[in-house]
Amino acid sequence: MKLSVAMAQINTVLGDVQRNLEKHLVMIDEARQKGADLVTFPELSLTGYVLQDLATTVACRPAASNPIFKPLLDASRDIDIIVSFVEEDHRSRFYIASAYLAEGKILHVHRKVYLPTYGFFDEGRFFARGDAIRAFDTRFGRVGMLICEDFWHASSPYLLWLDGADLFFFASASPGRGLPAKNCNYVPGRLDSARWVDDINRAYAGMFTSFIIHTNRVGFEDGINFWGGSSVFTPDGEPLINGPERVEALVQAELDLGQLHRTRSRLPLLRDERVSLVERELNRIRNKEKD
Repeated sequence: MKLSVAMAQINTVLGDVQRNLEKHLVMIDEARQKGADLVTFPELSLTGYVLQDLATTVACRPAASNPIFKPLLDASRDIDIIVSFVEEDHRSRFYIASAYLAEGKILHVHRKVYLPTYGFFDEGRFFARGDAIRAFDTRFGRVGMLICEDFWHASSPYLLWLDGADLFFFASASPGRGLPAKNCNYVPGRLDSARWVDDINRAYAGMFTSFIIHTNRVGFEDGINFWGGSSVFTPDGEPLINGPERVEALVQAELDLGQLHRTRSRLPLLRDERVSLVERELNRIRNKEKD
């Protein structure tokens, strides 16, 4: 089975949800016309990233009755869509979230679990933390979604892997940081943050013998530069495609889902994983910390 994925690495307008929605619909239509089965967008693609006090004004609840989600759900009848936004729950708590839309329905919403509050990051002041990491079923197989800082914690993709995910969709608003360093992965003019993200995604793909699809935004916002470079890595840990950096693009790749069988036949890491041992040792460590 083949899966054509389009990664829409877009620049967003801070706080202008309607304008960002219009760009989403254009990119979704372009992806559909190019034969993509699924189109995915970066972290906070509907709102912009450095929201701070704007977070509460741009938040919404994902539902067919919502004027922002209705056109997206209508578009999802022809192509699956992953979109990111600020979600408001029934008690007015606000989350950084991603939603998977298909056939006019919301299949799953992931709320960002890890909110960075180091360096210039300040997400913990404005957003609530998600408390679940779950895989879910789609017509292409079992999927897991993570948002930026989530996948800098090894436990997040590990939990998705154990929960049956074969396709990992990572959304980020990753800022450009670090001057290029002349090391074994040196690419002239490439920022260190781009190398860091690619290195970790490649490692996850090989370690979990799964597809990693990473969509990162581009553009400038409040003095921060987002570098793009959306990518796909195969279950062998090999790069399938790397998108351009620092420009908007619809990066498209065809995934051969049969690679999951071929890779895992020769590398049965999932078969040999000892979940009960991990559970026992985690409980021991947690109880030790309580002491």
